[in-house]
Amino acid sequence: MTAHRPRAALLLAAVPLAAATAAATLKAGHWRLYADRHRLELTPQPRRSCPDCRGAGGWWTGGTNPEMEACGCWSDRRELRVRLLPVPARPDEPPF
Repeated sequence: MTAHRPRAALLLAAVPLAAATAAATLKAGHWRLYADRHRLELTPQPRRSCPDCRGAGGWWTGGTNPEMEACGCWSDRRELRVRLLPVPARPDEPPF
């Protein structure tokens, strides 16, 4: 049983280190992570150092009906999704 204790201690020490490394990598790469039991999503975030949008993610264009034009620092990157469990079907109308 003593052989299992050092292995468990190493595993318990590695988990917080892996989580901290993943969080730093996501922040440095300007990604946002969303996770639940149905999916994992990585979505790009605007860069604060962008000379065009200065971290705002875009700018307003147009006259009477202005629209937001997205900056290329985040809008040109793909959003990544991994489906884990299927989402349960919900009926359109209640059964009563």
